[in-house]
Amino acid sequence: MRVCVFCGSREGDRPLYRDTAAELGTLIARAGHGVVYGGGNIGLMGIIADATLAAGGEVIGVIPRHLLDREVAHGGLSTLHVVGSMHERKALMAELADVFIAAPGGFGTLDELCEILTWAQLGLHRKPCGLLNTAGYFDPLLAMFDHAVQEGFLSAAHRQLMPSEHDARRLLDRLLSAVVSGENSLHEA
Repeated sequence: MRVCVFCGSREGDRPLYRDTAAELGTLIARAGHGVVYGGGNIGLMGIIADATLAAGGEVIGVIPRHLLDREVAHGGLSTLHVVGSMHERKALMAELADVFIAAPGGFGTLDELCEILTWAQLGLHRKPCGLLNTAGYFDPLLAMFDHAVQEGFLSAAHRQLMPSEHDARRLLDRLLSAVVSGENSLHEA
C-alpha cells in the first residue's frame, strides 16, 4: 500500500514536528508500505521522504514544474513525477495512494487535506484519511469541524471522515486496518 502524506514545506519551530515526521516515514517503510508526497526536499516533506528511504521504503514524489526549484525537488526518490499544475499534483497523489495522512503544515497542506476530504464526502474515493495531530497542532481545525456540525454545515457522519491521533503508529495502524478490513465509516453516511 501507499500512504499519501500531506505536510509542510517548512519544519515548524518545535523539534517534535520533525521527530514525528521522521517517525511516520520510518513506520511506513518498516510496515512494508510506500509514501506518496509532494516531492520536495525541504521541510517536513523532506524529512518524511528521507526517513522512509533510510528505512528501505519506496517514496514517490509529485511536484509541479513551477515548484521544482522553489521546493527543491528531492533527488533521491524512488520515482519523481513532474506535473504541470497543483491540480494535477493533487489528482496524481490521490490516484497513487491508498491512505491519506495530513501532518502539520500551512496553506498547501490544508488545501490538499480539504480537497481529499471533499472528494471522500462526495464519494469520489473510499480511501481512509487521518490527521497526525502532533502536539495538538490540528486542535483548532478539529474544533472548526465540530463547529460546522453544530451549525448544520457538516453532518456528524461526515465529520467522522477525519480521525485524529497524536501518535504516528496508532494513526497509521488505524488507517491501514481500515483499508485491509474494507471498513470506511465515511461511506456509511
